[in-house]
Amino acid sequence: MKIEYLGHSCFRIQTESGITIVTDPYTKVGYELPNDLTADIVCLSHEHFDHNYVEAIKGNPVIINEEGEYAVQGVKIVGAHTWHDSKQGALRGSNIIFKLQIDGITICHFGDLGEMYSDKLTKILFGTDVWLIPVGGTYTIDAAQAKEYIDTCKPKAVIPMHYLPDDGALDIEEVNVFLQMMDEYPIIERLSGSLILSEKDLTEGQTKIFYMERIK
Repeated sequence: MKIEYLGHSCFRIQTESGITIVTDPYTKVGYELPNDLTADIVCLSHEHFDHNYVEAIKGNPVIINEEGEYAVQGVKIVGAHTWHDSKQGALRGSNIIFKLQIDGITICHFGDLGEMYSDKLTKILFGTDVWLIPVGGTYTIDAAQAKEYIDTCKPKAVIPMHYLPDDGALDIEEVNVFLQMMDEYPIIERLSGSLILSEKDLTEGQTKIFYMERIK
């Protein structure tokens, strides 16, 4: 599969068979999505402006914005309810963690998760391979909280998201705060914003951190 980071919490994931999934398309974050963005499936973790800008997506995609189990064009998707904050939604409402089974790999997109680590979340995250996890804090878990998740569950690969780039406009931390905390792990930079992964790339062992600059 091919994973491309488009900024904020938005990724474009393409299966080996050519199906394209886009997660959490955004607007009003200080920068724009790439032009001519098309998809077969769009997953929305919640209905905030920086995660639900479906108007930017062409191709008449299937929109998934609720918890549940789905099968769309050979892609299995599970949406699990979580909270956008540490007060059971009192501040920012609900959030959906999406688990996508693609080409033998289970990707976990955390959306705007704001909950502290718990046994409930262990059950959701168990057995997932690649994490797309927020690290910027303020509206989500921060770098230290993301590290607690990673240290505890030990996924095979982690891609940080929802952090402040040079041209960002939101009140969140830069990615370097997270990367410095994770210096005990191998950090692999993909400055192109693109990563190709297969099952054989995700062997058991120490978690790999993939830092990806966004595709502009």
